[in-house]
Amino acid sequence: MGRRRQAREAAMQALYSIDMSRLDPEEAFARHCRNFPPPKATKEFYYTLVRGVLANRERLDRVIEQYSNNWKVNRMACVDRNVLRMAVYEMLFCPDIPLKVSINEAVDIGKKFGTEESGAFINGILDAVRKALEQKRLEIPEPVPAVTNYEKSQ
Repeated sequence: MGRRRQAREAAMQALYSIDMSRLDPEEAFARHCRNFPPPKATKEFYYTLVRGVLANRERLDRVIEQYSNNWKVNRMACVDRNVLRMAVYEMLFCPDIPLKVSINEAVDIGKKFGTEESGAFINGILDAVRKALEQKRLEIPEPVPAVTNYEKSQ
């Protein structure tokens, strides 16, 4: 498994943990990192994903809801919702990653950690986002700056 895949899987698990926690997201993330520290080789991308999703979550959720055919993000399965957030974050704010790579990685992670239907559900939404981006129907917003300092999560 490649480093970025490892980072994505670890980031999805962290986002899931934060989402399910009743704690402040920063506190939940710090606790998750103490209990499940990311591998050193994947740490930078892991923190970019988790911190980027947390900082931009409202924007990401609006995009997901816009392309999810009447699904509200808070009604989606927790795995699916966080895989989608992470993939949409990559698609909007990580121009070095091809859109189709973000989609394929998200579908694979959804299949691994989600339900039997997760892969198709995730693929449908992300493909709609991809088409909107390619057709310039979805404007890429300025990202909310994310704190990516590792020590902040300690």
